[in-house]
Amino acid sequence: MTKIDFKKTLKHLYKPPKKFGIVHVPKMQFLMVDGHGDPNTARSYQDAIETLYALAYKIKFISKNELGKDYVVPPLEGLWWAENMDAFTVNLDKSQWDWTMMIMTPDWISASVFDNALSQVRSRKNPAALDLARLETYDEGLSAQIMYLGAYADEGPTIRALHQFIAAEGGLLNGKHHEIYLGDPRRMAAEKLKTIIRQPMRLDERQHG
Repeated sequence: MTKIDFKKTLKHLYKPPKKFGIVHVPKMQFLMVDGHGDPNTARSYQDAIETLYALAYKIKFISKNELGKDYVVPPLEGLWWAENMDAFTVNLDKSQWDWTMMIMTPDWISASVFDNALSQVRSRKNPAALDLARLETYDEGLSAQIMYLGAYADEGPTIRALHQFIAAEGGLLNGKHHEIYLGDPRRMAAEKLKTIIRQPMRLDERQHG
């Protein structure tokens, strides 16, 4: 049985260069859990991560053993925003942040497989955020992105430069700030962490007619 690694088959989405570029992200489905608050201190954030991984690995094993399709569980991803975006881009008040943490799930995983995994995880681990988990299609579309190397806390200049790149390309921000985490902060030095920083965009009709 061949094990699919989406970081390789979707290389343009999961291994971009360390320079700004534009991609079209297709519709994909994700396990998702929404929350609010500082990811460094909010218990709800840790509960969300625990729940997502429990479900993601249960679904992987159901896929392998019952559907005959094996794959590497894709990396953790996050959508980030705030009611007042100054809390996100200027004064970094993380207590005001909203987020959706998520893990991409292959398109052959159906709602019934998700429900099966949900039931199995509930009967064993029953993580705290299980009732908040859902399987949902996310259509991101046209986006700008870059591979960022360094500490999460130092992303600010790169995010601002990404926004400037979008403007220079005749685009407007069009959706939630998106990060894909390719390193484990528990095991790697902060300056070596790889994170894909992505921003959905749309073309400014005033400039593109």
